Amino acid sequence: MNQMSIEEIKEKTSKYLFQNYGRADLAFTHGKGCILYGHDGREYLDLVAGIAVNALGYAHPEWTAAVQAQVGRMVHVSNLFLVKEQADLAERIASITPSGMDRTLFANSGAEANEGALKTAVRYTGRGKVLSALNGFHGRTSASLGATGQEKYQKSFEPLISGAYGYFPFGDCEKVKEMVDGDTAAVMVEPVQGEGGVRTVPAEFFKTVRDVCTDKGALMVCDEVQTGIGRTGEWYGIQNFGVVPDIITMAKALGGGVPIGAITTTAEISSVMVPGTHGTTFGGNPLVSAAGCATIDIMKKEGLVAHSKEMGARWMNDLRGISSPKIKDVRGYGLIIGVEMDSAETASHVQKYCRENGVLVNVCHGNVVRLIPPLILNDSQKDRFTSLLKEAVL
Repeated sequence: MNQMSIEEIKEKTSKYLFQNYGRADLAFTHGKGCILYGHDGREYLDLVAGIAVNALGYAHPEWTAAVQAQVGRMVHVSNLFLVKEQADLAERIASITPSGMDRTLFANSGAEANEGALKTAVRYTGRGKVLSALNGFHGRTSASLGATGQEKYQKSFEPLISGAYGYFPFGDCEKVKEMVDGDTAAVMVEPVQGEGGVRTVPAEFFKTVRDVCTDKGALMVCDEVQTGIGRTGEWYGIQNFGVVPDIITMAKALGGGVPIGAITTTAEISSVMVPGTHGTTFGGNPLVSAAGCATIDIMKKEGLVAHSKEMGARWMNDLRGISSPKIKDVRGYGLIIGVEMDSAETASHVQKYCRENGVLVNVCHGNVVRLIPPLILNDSQKDRFTSLLKEAVL
């Protein structure tokens, strides 16, 4: 393999790509398990997992074999025809989703899944308003950007955002009761605000959203793009709160690394999406569907959802045991954990210190160190970060 230096990669990136990402001076040749191997010759423990995508880590042998076999048979065929692999994956999704939510529409990403969910909600209800939480994140396409209650993401794209959106403070039951009315098609919420700093709220809030939507005839749409497929210690984050939404969207971990999104709902709600109402060329093609089937099968076989719950609980307990004024809070569910630091500078220092010592972590919402590792993480790997965090803040 032709090995390029970091400087050569940077030069080519600068010359040929949009400069819309703030990239670290780091590139990788391959991965194995929770480890990435850098062009600099070093090994890195990856606690980012492609931003909660690589739930099985890198090069999982069974997942790799399933994808390789599918590539050898058929990568893509149009949705003008029956796609067996797509039906297989939809069946598997139904097996892990609340009873009655057994109809799935496939897309290519989380943002596209959210777009499809909003179109479904508007068409089903015949209404024109969508409510979502301030500080939330639902994607960067026009409709999903409209639902993203953060000015920094919407700024300069306002001409693409309709006036259909309203925003409530995350966790504010009374505001939700006040805002949902007879013109509300959907209330879209994340079980945990991932990009918003791993923000959590009590179960009472989600139960209120469910009750208000039922009373007012609106649909509760749960964005499980980051929290779904085992990340929180349940198949879906909303299951931590004993609530069943009307629509669930998912992406990221579903494909184990290939681009896929999905919208899952009931037969009744899905029935409004007749031929011509929505579609996508690549959505649920044989390759990504086979990858999704392998991902769910492996998670079940290896007990990774329960492992996420148990490992995450112990890790948060360890992190809460670090006594430092620089750590303001530790929160999350399963293996989505936010360590809130006293400042953006401290969070950046922790990220830099970890990287220098061979561990990759992500900083979100300015001052939160976000831990979203592969769900196969082991004790020695979690302890490695905990030790580095102690060294960085004490």
